[in-house]
Amino acid sequence: MKRNIKKVVVLGSGVMGSRIACHFAGAGIQVLLFDMVPKEFEASTKPAERNKLVNDALQAAVKSNPSPVYTKDVLKKITTGNFTDNMKDIATADWILEVVVERLDIKQKIFEQVEQYRKPGTLITSNTSGIPIYMMAEGRSDDFKKHFCGTHFFNPPRYLRLLEIIPTPHTDPAVVDFLMHYGDVILGKTTVLCKDTPAFIANRIGIFSIVNIFHLMSKHGFTIDEIDALTGPVIGRPKSATFRTADVVGIDTLVKVAKGVADNCPNDEAKEKFSIPTWLDAMLTNNWLGDKTGQGFFKKIKGAGGEKEILTLDLATMEYKPRVKPKFASVDAAKPIDDLKQRIKMLHGAPDKAGNFYREFHFGLFSYISHRIPEISDELYRVDDAMMAGFGWEIGAFESWDLVGVAKTVEAMKAAGYSGASWVDEMIASGATAFY
Repeated sequence: MKRNIKKVVVLGSGVMGSRIACHFAGAGIQVLLFDMVPKEFEASTKPAERNKLVNDALQAAVKSNPSPVYTKDVLKKITTGNFTDNMKDIATADWILEVVVERLDIKQKIFEQVEQYRKPGTLITSNTSGIPIYMMAEGRSDDFKKHFCGTHFFNPPRYLRLLEIIPTPHTDPAVVDFLMHYGDVILGKTTVLCKDTPAFIANRIGIFSIVNIFHLMSKHGFTIDEIDALTGPVIGRPKSATFRTADVVGIDTLVKVAKGVADNCPNDEAKEKFSIPTWLDAMLTNNWLGDKTGQGFFKKIKGAGGEKEILTLDLATMEYKPRVKPKFASVDAAKPIDDLKQRIKMLHGAPDKAGNFYREFHFGLFSYISHRIPEISDELYRVDDAMMAGFGWEIGAFESWDLVGVAKTVEAMKAAGYSGASWVDEMIASGATAFY
């Protein structure tokens, strides 16, 4: 059938739900945004009070920086409501998108309501980042299962291009094809087809990359400022590098995903690296969760002259100290090189402390991604697409491996105690010298 998405319902108005609603509105789609009736207004008959939660959430999203909308005019396309009074209105929708709290029982309760009112053939998707997609559709009708899929947006949806599409064994292939195309053409996304595995593709690889850096940091005695200098734009990663990214994402979120992988991937050969360092546990205890609580790995203060100053957490003392600009000879020499590929090759081969870090950093990453094929994807290019679109990497992981030389890096990895998957050795033995 030919689909035409005229109206979307977003169930859940939290940080993600409200911003996804704004993104659809920005693409010209009518949106119904629903959430719970606040407990204190359950007896009220006033719509303004019954919809206070969803209205406040939408206003908070609109005021956030960076803005989730191109112009305020698009907000006219969003109508708010609540799960109690307005669920019947989903009968008019072409796509129902669930973005409620990450609890399976609550999601299943919502889907039970959805099934009462949705018209047959309506798309239903979940934005979950941690619950297996197939579990959410259990007990639902065949028509529901046929049109149900995971659609994992990244925050903030207007700016991060990745949209992971995760079908279940029951999802109609035509629905998957439609979502892949619609996400690309209408929503402006890089759509990546994923398997229904814990953390899907981008978070599985991205969180590994971060916890692997934590491991290397402890092993070699690097500071937070040094790691962010090594893992930012100089190697084609965002300015937020590693620790600033963690502050933006939320340290509690990072820990939740890491623990989810450790708990749900018993056969992951690197799962011990997902264990949480004691200093990270201490940050959770202190409620130092990053930007959302005003301090994390970094903390803004007012200096003596009233100007803003950014302090960095010293993980040895758990105290904030003035930032120290790191000095690495190889990094200073590489910065003037405009060609990113040449820069990465140079840094990977550098003889100093930074070069040692880059080699171990790459060995860990290359080993990990090789073992994830075919677990999380049958096609390696999807891994690169997901990391570039979801984490802002300028160059993909497999593309980086090609760049520094697959065969010679495999030998160096083995000498350093890192093992790649057997299919890589078989590829090299066949005469193939690169992934691309």
